Amino acid sequence: PEEPVLLAELKPGRSQRYDWKSSCETWSVAFSPDGAWFAWSQGHCVVKLIPWPLEEAELCKSPERKSRGSKAEARSRGVAKEKTLECGQIVWGLAFSAWPAAEAGETDPACAVGLPCQILATGLNDGLIKVWEVQTGHLLFSLLGHQDVVRDLSFAPNGSLILVSASRDKTLRVWDLSRDGRSMQGWRQVQVLSGHMQWVYCCSISPDCSMLCSAAGEKSALLWSMRSYTLIRRLQGHQSSVVSCDFSPDSALLVTASYDACVIMWDPYTGERLRTLRHVPLHSAVDYSSELHTSSLRSVCFSPEGLYLATVADDRLLRIWALELRSPVAFAPMTNGLCCMYFPHGGFIATGTRDGHVQFWTTPRVLSSLKHLCRKALRTFLTTYQVLALPIPRKLKEFLTYRTF
Repeated sequence: PEEPVLLAELKPGRSQRYDWKSSCETWSVAFSPDGAWFAWSQGHCVVKLIPWPLEEAELCKSPERKSRGSKAEARSRGVAKEKTLECGQIVWGLAFSAWPAAEAGETDPACAVGLPCQILATGLNDGLIKVWEVQTGHLLFSLLGHQDVVRDLSFAPNGSLILVSASRDKTLRVWDLSRDGRSMQGWRQVQVLSGHMQWVYCCSISPDCSMLCSAAGEKSALLWSMRSYTLIRRLQGHQSSVVSCDFSPDSALLVTASYDACVIMWDPYTGERLRTLRHVPLHSAVDYSSELHTSSLRSVCFSPEGLYLATVADDRLLRIWALELRSPVAFAPMTNGLCCMYFPHGGFIATGTRDGHVQFWTTPRVLSSLKHLCRKALRTFLTTYQVLALPIPRKLKEFLTYRTF
C-alpha cells in the first residue's frame, strides 16, 4: 500500500491556554456511525462539530488553505452547519449515537416527530458527562456520578442508547439513555463496574454488544460481560500500562495497546493471545528525525472492514498494519499524536495531537476477499467455541478463528 498522505489539518481557533496541561490537547476524535458528522475535542473546553463529508475539493486542499468560501457555499445550499459546543470544562472523551425518532404525542427534546437524529456525549474534567443534540448543538442533559475526569466514552453500537463511561475515579459506569432508562430523577445509571486499581483510560464495547473491554494504568486489560455486567477475565501479557483497546468489526478479535510499545491481538472469547505487534524504531530507514523517540503507544483502532489496524505512538509515527503481517505496511510522520479513528466507511483516518490539531490521512483502500467476507459474516454471530464445535475441517476452523496468520 501507498504511504498515508495528509489530506487536511484542522487547528484550534482560539489562543492556547497553558494554565492546565491538557487545555490545548486533542484527546479524542469521533465520527458519527453514519459518517455524517465529525467531532473534535480541541482543548479550551470546546468541542467542534463538523458536518461530513467535507467536499472532495476541501479534503484535497493543502492544510494551510482556508475554507471560508466553501463554508459560505454550504450555508447557501442549506446543508448542516459547523457547531461549537461550549462544555465549560476540558473535554476528554467523545461518543456519538443515533437517537430514535420521537413518536407523536411524545415530548422528546432531541428530535422532531418522526425524525431520528444524532447525539454526542462529552466526558469532562469534573466528572460530568454532557449529552448534546448534534443537529442543533443544544445541550440535552448531564449525567452525574463520576468523581473524577471522564476519560473515555463508548455507546453500544446496536442503537440501544447504552453508554459506558471510563473515569480516573477507577470505575466504569453504564448508563441507559433510552426512554426506558428515564425516571423522575433523571437518566438511569445501570451499573458501576469496579475492578481497576488505576485511572481507567479507555473503554470499548464489542460490535455484537456482548463484551466490554477496559484499559487502565495497569499491565492487564479487563473484559466484562455486557449482559451480566460481571468480569469475564483479565487479559495479562503486557509489560506496562495498557492505554487503548478496540474490537474488530465482527467482534472476533480484540487489540490492546500499551506503553510497552506493543499491540497484542487477543481472542476475547478464549483469552488466547494470538499475536504481538512490536513498534520497532525505524532508525535511518525513514529520516523523519535524527532523534530516537520512545515507541510508547497512545491509540489503536481497527479499520471498518477489519483487515487493517492503525496505531499512534510517541515516536511521532502513524503506522498502518495489515491483519496477517507482523510489520507495518505503511508509515506517516505526525507530531505528538494522541488518538486515531477510522472513518466509518473507510478510506482515511483522523488523528488528534498534543497541540490541539486534527489531521486526516489517506489509508489503504482494500477490496475484501470473499473468504474474509464470509469469515466476518459468520463471526458476527458465532463465538470461537461455536466455530470450534462445527463439523468442518481443522484448517477452516483455524481460518474462521483468525489462527492462520
